[in-house]
Amino acid sequence: MDSTQRGLIMQRWSVVQQALIPELRWEVGPLTPRLEKVIHVLEWVRIEGFVESAWRGVGRSPHDRSALASAFVAKAVLGLTTTEALTERLQMDRALRRICGFSMWKRLPAPSTFSRAFDQFAQAKLAQRVHEALVKAHLGQALIGHISRDGTAIVARERPARKEKTPPAAQAKRGRPRKDEVRAPRLKTIARQLGQSLTEILAALPKACDRGSKCNAQGYKINWNGYKLHLDTADCGVVVSALLTSASVHDSQTAVPLALMTQERVTHCYDLMDAAYCSAEIRDHSRSLGHVPLIDHNPRGGEKIEFDPAQKQRYKERSQAERANARLKHEFGGRQIWVRGHTKVMSHLMFGLLGLTADQLLRLLT
Repeated sequence: MDSTQRGLIMQRWSVVQQALIPELRWEVGPLTPRLEKVIHVLEWVRIEGFVESAWRGVGRSPHDRSALASAFVAKAVLGLTTTEALTERLQMDRALRRICGFSMWKRLPAPSTFSRAFDQFAQAKLAQRVHEALVKAHLGQALIGHISRDGTAIVARERPARKEKTPPAAQAKRGRPRKDEVRAPRLKTIARQLGQSLTEILAALPKACDRGSKCNAQGYKINWNGYKLHLDTADCGVVVSALLTSASVHDSQTAVPLALMTQERVTHCYDLMDAAYCSAEIRDHSRSLGHVPLIDHNPRGGEKIEFDPAQKQRYKERSQAERANARLKHEFGGRQIWVRGHTKVMSHLMFGLLGLTADQLLRLLT
């Protein structure tokens, strides 16, 4: 299904290809295909419109935050591993320096300035806000056939956080209650989320680095230290919503918040999920939002319920989620994470998702 405004895409692509790129070639010389890709991505995301300057005319003026934000998007598109690699490339590559918006006659900011700017962007959730605006602008008015939901392992270079011990007074009593004892029922995570707002759900999800375990697409069990990235991918291959949690969080615990996030951004008909999301509460929540849940049944020792032929054919399209995960890791820096902490790791991944989203929108032209 073509879920995009094709006329708008063709108009913007034509302007970049026939006006902007020839002008840059005349100014800085030949451009490689990767640099042309950076130009297209930056023109699509327009991240400079979301950067706010805190300088009020007192003291020395800071470096242009718009150029620094564009440089981090270029870093993800070019597959540069570290901030030092980015600054070194900017020092040598006159074309990239001009594309990102740095002045050609001023000294390039030091690597420490890049690091401080990245921390500011992460705290302000700059990449998340730009991605949300990009999705709403190009998919917000379209009808999407289905959303594919899946989680993927994110390996981090940090130690797992120590788990805090629950005090004895707060622990639930074990065993059967006494005859005159009344115990309050304990709600499971999904049931509790159904009565909470999106803000409350996101605040309650674990976000610290820890150890995770899951079965990969080939059915083999893998273990890792770090986080888990949960994505909602549209049938056209564009990632609509993203959520980063601790590695130990089960996929089913993110189905409700992802559904609420996606509901605010696009309109779709089907929810496609694997057997990890097999739950009556998740199915009922999907129907309450006006969607049709297609969730692979988990027999849990019983008899497996198969899809009918039409549902089975549509469920095969869930491979879009696997392709989005693979492209983010192999092409846009998802495997090369050197920052630490949930906030910075999420910002690093979202800069990559900005490049992936813009690139996928361009691929829809062919």
